[in-house]
Amino acid sequence: MTDAPTKAGFVALIGEPNAGKSTLLNRMVGAKVSIVTHKVQTTRARIRGVAMAENAQLIFIDTPGLFKPRRRLDRAMVAAAWGGAADADVVVLMVEAHRGMTDGVKTILETLADRAGKSPVALAINKIDKVKSEVLLALTKDMNDAYPFAETFMISAERGHGCDALRDWLVTQVPEGPYLYPEDQIADLPMRMIAAEMTREKLTLRLHQELPYELTVETENWEERPDGSARIDQLIYVARDGHKGIVLGKGGETIKAVSKAARLELEEFLGRRVHLFLQVKVRPNWLEDAERYSEMGLDFKDGNA
Repeated sequence: MTDAPTKAGFVALIGEPNAGKSTLLNRMVGAKVSIVTHKVQTTRARIRGVAMAENAQLIFIDTPGLFKPRRRLDRAMVAAAWGGAADADVVVLMVEAHRGMTDGVKTILETLADRAGKSPVALAINKIDKVKSEVLLALTKDMNDAYPFAETFMISAERGHGCDALRDWLVTQVPEGPYLYPEDQIADLPMRMIAAEMTREKLTLRLHQELPYELTVETENWEERPDGSARIDQLIYVARDGHKGIVLGKGGETIKAVSKAARLELEEFLGRRVHLFLQVKVRPNWLEDAERYSEMGLDFKDGNA
């Protein structure tokens, strides 16, 4: 036990799509609470993962990637990302070492001072195993010349390199105060939404380029059974009739594979048996449906042009 006062604060992870924010969040929390795929723009809601570190509680906000928005959903996601930065006690900008200072990163830097306010901003250069040391050093200099970062960390979110140093620094930055969540809680998302995100991840991985951004998953029903297992019924909404066939697959093989993969991950996450039932429904205008945005933790009004 320590007599040190408790601390608690919000840490916003921002950056371009696919910079590794979800992977870092899962690494810090020690469990998979945010969807991780090889595809960009997979995080839609501002997912909060809760990590305990020494006498501090770090509440990570895994924001949607910052990119140039085209559709209503895109605009709502970008608004949520900047909103996460504005609400945070500390901001961490993640960039990919092998991509360097892209046009997207430059755009973020141009508005970062206004968006982050007085919150300290750290730079986390991710995927350091993909470049040589001289490239890393040059990128570090260029980034710090462009913005006065409080600290710079070279990390591999996937392998864990440098993540402890980043976490220890974050502990020094959050304010003193009582814990905001129970010490054994790892996320403030309802389990229904985490379950839906897990299924959406499996769909995204399985369908590749076919329609990952034009579908959404909702947990319609969650039933606790006497034997300790859970029955989970989920709806997969797609925008067009043709998409339903893609999700189902020939002879239902795609939906069966997705269901099995999602069920196994849910069982591992929950530590008990799960009975997962998936249905596919066509809802042509779900991308313009305010209720769907609320389900994803986004503000429908932020999608206005």
